[in-house]
This record gives sequence, C-alpha cells and structure tokens, in this order.
Amino acid sequence: MAFSIDFVYIVCYIIHMKNKYKHTKTTVSLINYHIVFCPRYRRKIFNIPGVEERFKELTAMECEKNNIDILAMECHVDHVHMFVSVYPQQTIPDVVKQIKGATSNKLREEFSQLENMPSLWTRSYFVSTANNVSSETIEWYVSTQKARY
Repeated sequence: MAFSIDFVYIVCYIIHMKNKYKHTKTTVSLINYHIVFCPRYRRKIFNIPGVEERFKELTAMECEKNNIDILAMECHVDHVHMFVSVYPQQTIPDVVKQIKGATSNKLREEFSQLENMPSLWTRSYFVSTANNVSSETIEWYVSTQKARY
C-alpha cells in the first residue's frame, strides 16, 4: 500500500513539474516574467470596442509561434499586464519586441481610430522576474487588474 501511494505521489509530482519547467536537449528552466507596457502617450486604446479582444488574439498567436507561454494577460484602458514563461534563449527585449511588433501594425490596420498613430506602443516597458513562490501572486495580480480599477 505504501509503495503505491509513494508511486502515485512521485508520478503526480513529475507531471506537475513537467508542466511548469521548460525542457530542451541541454536545459531545464523556469523563467517567468511580469511585463507591463503602454500605448504611446498612454492613450486609452482598450476603450475602443474590439481592440482588447483582437490584441489578445494577436498576442496569443505570436506567443504560440515563438514558444512563449502566456500564464496571465490582462488589459487596462491604457496599459497591458502580461505574465509569461520563456526559454533561456529568449531575451526580454526580443519577447517584448515580438509582441509589440506583431500587434502594432495589425491593430492600426484593423481599427480606424488607431490608423493615424505613427506607432502604437511606447519604446519603454516594465519587466520583473518571478520565482516559483511569487509566480502565483503575480498571476493573481495580473488577472485581477480589471476588478481593481
């Protein structure tokens, strides 16, 4: 009986750990970032009907294409919070550039209210790392942003 409980515990632990850690041929990693960025001049672009939903769709497609896992994502009227998991080979400037680049042109093409903007996003962003203990806290924080304002 003890053997089977230990075995089940070990299997559950391995499955749980596999879902969190990223594996390559030579690395095992857990790299989570909390990223915040804003539209140029803090314009309230997410008040425009459909922009938030389309932004999230485009971001999800771009992140999937680049092996970036979105753990949480929320848009406030004038900024975006993202909590992502990346591979060690992916640099934060590249991740942010990929997301901003993929969404900027498409959103300006698809929404007439945005088409006259020379660029949609500011060049700046906030990023912080998260260890395993605080990841749940950051995920909660990002996903409750709408309820807080």
